[in-house]
Amino acid sequence: MLRNLAIDFDSFFASVEQQDRPELRGRPVGVAPILAESTGLIAVSGEAKKLGLKRNTRVAEARQLCPGIVIVESRPEVYIDYHRRLKAIIESCVPVKKIQSIDELECELTADFAADPARARQLAFAIKAKIARDAGDHVRCSIGIGPNWFLAKVASDMEKPNGLVVIDDADIPGKLLHLKLTDFCGIGEAMEQRLRAAGIDTVAQLYRTTAAQLRAVWGSVEGARFHAWMNGGLQERAPTEHNTIGHGHVLPPAGRNSETALAVLHRLLQKAAMRLRHTGHYAGRLSVSVRYTDDTRWGDDRHFNETQDTLHFTHVLNALWAARPRAHQRHAPLQVGIALSDLLEGTAHTGDLFTAETESTRTRLHSAIDTLNKTFGKNSVYFGGAHGATDYAPMRIAFTRIPDPELEEIDRSLNRRLRPIKGSPPDASADE
Repeated sequence: MLRNLAIDFDSFFASVEQQDRPELRGRPVGVAPILAESTGLIAVSGEAKKLGLKRNTRVAEARQLCPGIVIVESRPEVYIDYHRRLKAIIESCVPVKKIQSIDELECELTADFAADPARARQLAFAIKAKIARDAGDHVRCSIGIGPNWFLAKVASDMEKPNGLVVIDDADIPGKLLHLKLTDFCGIGEAMEQRLRAAGIDTVAQLYRTTAAQLRAVWGSVEGARFHAWMNGGLQERAPTEHNTIGHGHVLPPAGRNSETALAVLHRLLQKAAMRLRHTGHYAGRLSVSVRYTDDTRWGDDRHFNETQDTLHFTHVLNALWAARPRAHQRHAPLQVGIALSDLLEGTAHTGDLFTAETESTRTRLHSAIDTLNKTFGKNSVYFGGAHGATDYAPMRIAFTRIPDPELEEIDRSLNRRLRPIKGSPPDASADE
């Protein structure tokens, strides 16, 4: 029975750029986080892939391998806007069960499609047609349909770009035997080596392996889950818990000094603290990390009573920075990172009896600062430690998290007003 449909948008960032900017259509395009020759490409268009270019290739190398390539700077807010529009389009055709990433969605097939592969294929074609009509025909997707998410995902990767593959129960394992071990979700280079060490070199051998044997290879119950998934079973996936809110940033050459590194850490900290309050959590630990240009590293952390207070985090950060070893103070920092962890749900937080009044005052202060930044744009108000670094660490899209532009940049629905105009529509522009 077919239960899941996986939608994977092809070369998503580059395709969005081509859809949004007609002059890029038909040309090899590379998307970089910043316009620098030393940075790696985070996406390449289909035209560039045909010429052998791959994601993570350095810009300078990409220009040599692919003469005529157009390098564009990443525009996260545009990609998030397309993601939201595409999700709405897909949900008008089929229920979206889970957002796997900004370019990948898991959908759940209803009973009338689950038992009929032909109807399921018709649904997939209808989704593709509606995306082309409502979002643009340069934003294409590959769709996989299977008895569970795992096999639907494998199917979505089998014919790219713009593919459609159905794997029904009768297709297991025959339709999969030509694949490599690493074509299966959950088998990376390290796991492939462990499988080969256990005498499993091919997909055919993988299918002949028992659940108990795979559990031994994995060293956990995940091996048994993997066995169930690849055979079409519905073994529940282990829930993913995120108990950290953090940010990192690579410093530009001119900023690879202690003063700039500390200012950027304060910028990252204030950004993380705003996210912490937005999610309604409190943090009980602050961690700092630095990687230097000579590839040495330093990191430290400190525990405290759970709080949302940026001022408290600021004092902790300054103390950690002042206590770093002298040997590290002489090195040039390349990359810095901050993390708030030991998170506690707001409903489980009990305030300190002796600091309750201060905590209440600080809560009102941070609420006002957060509102101003969401209304008028990030860093409209900030604490002085981040002075000189407010342009660092722009919004980035990670594989595990889609940021909220309304939180990290500006909430345009507020129309740059702290209080809405009585009787005005919620999406009216203040500039019109």
